[in-house]
Amino acid sequence: MSRRISPLRDFLKRESSSGILLLIAAALGMFAANSPISSEYFDVLSLEFKVEALGIYLDMTILKAINYGLMTIFFLVVGLEIKRELTSGHLSKVRQAAAPLFAAIGGMAIPAIIYLIIAGDEAPEGWAIPVATDIALAVGVLSLMGSRVTHSLKSFLLALAVIDDIGAILIIAIVYSTGVIFSWLAGAVFAIAAVLFLQRLKVMNIAAYVLVGVILWYSLYRAGLHPTLAGVIMGILAPATPIEDDDWSDDEDGVVTIVERLEAKFHNLSVLFVVPVFAFANSGVKINSTSLNDAFLSPIAWGIVAGLVLGKPIGIYFAAKVAARAKLAELPEGGGGLKLIATGSTAGIGFTVAIFIAKLAFDSGATQDLAVTAVIFGSIMSGLLSVLIFRFSRR
Repeated sequence: MSRRISPLRDFLKRESSSGILLLIAAALGMFAANSPISSEYFDVLSLEFKVEALGIYLDMTILKAINYGLMTIFFLVVGLEIKRELTSGHLSKVRQAAAPLFAAIGGMAIPAIIYLIIAGDEAPEGWAIPVATDIALAVGVLSLMGSRVTHSLKSFLLALAVIDDIGAILIIAIVYSTGVIFSWLAGAVFAIAAVLFLQRLKVMNIAAYVLVGVILWYSLYRAGLHPTLAGVIMGILAPATPIEDDDWSDDEDGVVTIVERLEAKFHNLSVLFVVPVFAFANSGVKINSTSLNDAFLSPIAWGIVAGLVLGKPIGIYFAAKVAARAKLAELPEGGGGLKLIATGSTAGIGFTVAIFIAKLAFDSGATQDLAVTAVIFGSIMSGLLSVLIFRFSRR
């Protein structure tokens, strides 16, 4: 019996169900950081290990291994979804892609501007934190709304979030990478050329691509670029060519591509293991009266929260409306007025990628913890605001 897949439906279903697991993992991380096992929690995450053998050099902590290593799988799935959307999804046609493209640009620009207005004098390097959207939690909130949200609106949010991810990836590559060592960058380029060469030879052995992917990851790590970019690159390079396999079938268009098959294989690993582990390890910040008071008085925290809660819906709503009035795009069915604002609020749930960027923007310490706390509170507020507006819009 063949394995039946429906790429868009399966992706939305997995992301929606994984949102609950993500919240549980984040709550456990916060509990561990504020419980009697707090010191053990932080000690384990800060355990260091080095590899110096056969010309290989790695200097990691457990936390860094999660953020650099495991999250590469997360970004691989992101890269595969970007490739699928560009080749056969909602970003493959200009008119379908136009609305989420303009909305995403507004939804990235306005939060960054709001942050810089509030916190630019104190910590301008954090401007990109409120730019991101957490697909799992955003899709999960929309799924709770049932018939209030049309399928077109869900697809609009998914395409918008994918474009957000592209923006976040570019920001990580350009803004938050250290000084580039060009000799190792040449090694990364060689690895990319090797992937293309293997594809030209029609090599289908996944172990060969895993080996080249590891070389790409290590080359980026030594070059000073964030190594998780290796996952994105390998995902985007995956060919979207059809495959003939009696064990797989596609309910949407009847054609199973290599990208869709790889995404089906790796998506569960990402949403059920990688992202929850990341959330558990990175949401562990100490919450007490002092930290809450520091956050309340901090322009950094206010900049992040305002960017997520206000900047996202404002930017998405006005950018999409202006594009529609200029006849450059069509709004999604059932996505006008309050429901478009509510969708923008849903996109304000930054969480996973926002925390990831916060860890890159600020060195470990009080400022980093403050930024992570602000992301968590801003994401919760955005989710609650989205639910309230959706419920009000129905009446």
